[in-house]
Amino acid sequence: MKKILVIAGVLIVLVFVAAIAFRFATKSYSPESNTTFEDGGLKIGVYYNRPSKKGRVIFGGLVPYGKTWRTGANEPTTFETNKALKIGDKTLPAGRYSLWTVPNEQTWTVVFNSTIPNWGIDVMNNGEAARDPNTDVLVTEVPVVNTEKEFEQFTISIAKTDDMFELVLAW
Repeated sequence: MKKILVIAGVLIVLVFVAAIAFRFATKSYSPESNTTFEDGGLKIGVYYNRPSKKGRVIFGGLVPYGKTWRTGANEPTTFETNKALKIGDKTLPAGRYSLWTVPNEQTWTVVFNSTIPNWGIDVMNNGEAARDPNTDVLVTEVPVVNTEKEFEQFTISIAKTDDMFELVLAW
């Protein structure tokens, strides 16, 4: 019995060490980043991981069209606002959300979800996004805007335009 407990203890330690090593290894390829925006009393923060393009076709390739994407790498991207935001004709209450997207060629669906899963993908479900549509708070369609500038690393920024702001996802 003592031998079994020792073996079980060693296995638990090995799994724990492997999980930590895996986490650090993935962060080296897709480092953590954030972008913040402040205007008057409004504060917005976006926290995400930045995968690199490395010559790959991203949208319609690595990130398939029509499928939910965790909008970055490693963990799901989070979006936090201290005030309610008007997005199109909808209102996003103040709070912290996971940010999901469904890329398509001409438009993207952007989803703010009240659940923030640990990893962002469901390893038991073929690596599909771990988003639960039942906890979506706001879903909106936005047009794709192609630019000539290419970004090697996935980048999220927030830009002020007149009396509004834009959340820009670039790659």
